Amino acid sequence: MYVDPNNKDAIYEQIVFNVKKDIIQGILSPEDKILSVRDMSKKLGVNPNTVAKAYKELENQNVIVTIKGRGSFVKRNDDEQVIDIQTQNKLKKELKAWLVEAQYARVPKELVYKWIEEEEY
Repeated sequence: MYVDPNNKDAIYEQIVFNVKKDIIQGILSPEDKILSVRDMSKKLGVNPNTVAKAYKELENQNVIVTIKGRGSFVKRNDDEQVIDIQTQNKLKKELKAWLVEAQYARVPKELVYKWIEEEEY
């Protein structure tokens, strides 16, 4: 995992993204313990408060659970778990903005579909 200080996204958002990506790619599995705030901040070279903010966001999104005195763990994602409507709405809004930009740049729909299929979804 790494963060890019030149990225337009905040460092804590990059950490959230990278943890989710590691879960999707199977690098992290349900119930795996993740690095402590202190260890993650050392590894990434960022302020511990930034990592704490990322972990809090991951908890709010039901991605991890923190157990006092034990650490933070990847939360088991049951198939029957309720889909986060707030996250869906956020993604839909971001997608709409992205599609407007693609349309303005005259990117053909077929190319957009190809880009989507090329990604590991």
